[in-house]
Amino acid sequence: MLEFLRLLGFLVRDVFRARVALEAEIVLLRHQLGVLRRNAPNRTRLTRVDRVIFAFLCNLNREIVRSLCIVAPETLVRWRRVGFRLLWRWKSRRRIGRPTINIGIRDLIREMNRANPLWGAPRIQDELKMLGIDVARSTIAKYMVKRRAPPSQGWNTFICNHADGIASVDFLIVPTISFKLLYAFVILGHGR
Repeated sequence: MLEFLRLLGFLVRDVFRARVALEAEIVLLRHQLGVLRRNAPNRTRLTRVDRVIFAFLCNLNREIVRSLCIVAPETLVRWRRVGFRLLWRWKSRRRIGRPTINIGIRDLIREMNRANPLWGAPRIQDELKMLGIDVARSTIAKYMVKRRAPPSQGWNTFICNHADGIASVDFLIVPTISFKLLYAFVILGHGR
């Protein structure tokens, strides 16, 4: 990390230096790299910080890739891809399920539901908010006591049960052959 801060300091310093001095330093550094490459072992050990610095600098200016000596450009591209993959793997990691709530709150939800069977999740949520407990409505619905309500009757059952008390009524106007109007009032009892 200290190396990275030192490089950042050099970058700030180089912004204000003369172009001739910068080019001379670049030529000197390239010559030193050439000498090191001749005398150093084949494989150079780089830390993760070194890799991040190389990837960051090459991301700033694509022309720098041509001047790489100790790292092949394909290696640098591979490092950038690995970093990109790690970033998106971290961003899209799974956060499994909803967060758990306290057992006491679960018991309180069930107790409120048993004591007040006509209360639904919205009413229980409001009551818990008055107590200072903030729980989602879906969580409350999940922990409410499940009751088996008797099945409601269908339309056919209703008709069969109440057929004696049901009547259909209609009012008709029928023209006759002599062009007079005939009014008809029809009442049908369903109990017959």
